[in-house]
Amino acid sequence: MKQLPFLLGATFLLLAGCSVHPKNAYDAALVPPAPDYAGLENWAAHPDKKDQADRTPAGLRDEQDSSEVDVFFLHPTTYTGAGRSERQWNADVHDTKTNKKTDDSSILFQASIFNGTGRVYAPRYRQAHLHVFFAKKDSTSAKQALDLAYSDVKAAFQYYMDHWNNGRPFIIAGHSQGSRHAMMLIKEMIENQPVAKQLVAGYIVGWPVQNNFFQQIKPCATPDETGCYCTWRTWNRKYGLKKAYQPEVVCTNPLTWSLTEKEYAKKSINSGAVIRPFNTLRPSVTDAEVYKGILLAAKPKFPGSVLLVRKNYHIGDLNLYYLNVRENAQVRAKTYLKANSVGKG
Repeated sequence: MKQLPFLLGATFLLLAGCSVHPKNAYDAALVPPAPDYAGLENWAAHPDKKDQADRTPAGLRDEQDSSEVDVFFLHPTTYTGAGRSERQWNADVHDTKTNKKTDDSSILFQASIFNGTGRVYAPRYRQAHLHVFFAKKDSTSAKQALDLAYSDVKAAFQYYMDHWNNGRPFIIAGHSQGSRHAMMLIKEMIENQPVAKQLVAGYIVGWPVQNNFFQQIKPCATPDETGCYCTWRTWNRKYGLKKAYQPEVVCTNPLTWSLTEKEYAKKSINSGAVIRPFNTLRPSVTDAEVYKGILLAAKPKFPGSVLLVRKNYHIGDLNLYYLNVRENAQVRAKTYLKANSVGKG
């Protein structure tokens, strides 16, 4: 598995992910203990520790030490049922196996995107098991598990605001389950609150955001707009045209940073994907086009991509556009800082 490109390895993991999953109803008495966010061990990434979010592909630099912006990043589901210990509704933040999986996948390949823009904070949280997204017969338990995970996210963000933010502007970013929580966090703790003025942008990737979900915060319509959010979910072009679309869902093109329907972006403007090895940027891997709430993409081209047969490119939502997302976050941060005359804090 380790020899496979990240995109393929993670895809196979998702296919097998529910082989071990909760068999009984959610029981609040059995949930793992809540994390104490005063302890750096409960952060997958933090400016005061060395972590995988500090790494960069060749030719890029970690600029966290000189940044004037923070990034609050929420990782996707890594508690997948890949082992016999992964049969509870929520992960324990002290589970070393799950933490390593998180750090070596999402924190390295996704959170690192933002180390050129801001100090990266990524809390560990009692993430809901992958099974919650397929548990039709256990929908009540699934909701309880997701609610518990979100309660940790809120606690982590509040701790960050109380102890480390110091009035600095911030980006909220996430993927998949992490974006589900990011969406809720922006709605409940940022929108219509005084801290909304500190929001540079949200990157709510890999989770559907309904076009009426927020009251005040709008989708970003240009590459340098701030106080807004970007969101997309990536599908194989041919399949997406036939089956996957959701017109009521917002979708951003991560190559043009436009919401314009059917505005085709050639793969030549894809500055670089990061798959495996992490050190290598791969330009022109795939293209992008917004279509009825989803992002259409041609089958990515990289060593080993012949094995990629899935029609849903969800696992690569960020990685396929790694350098474009990185550069866009930098643009939005610079625009925000210039407009608000923010000094270092």
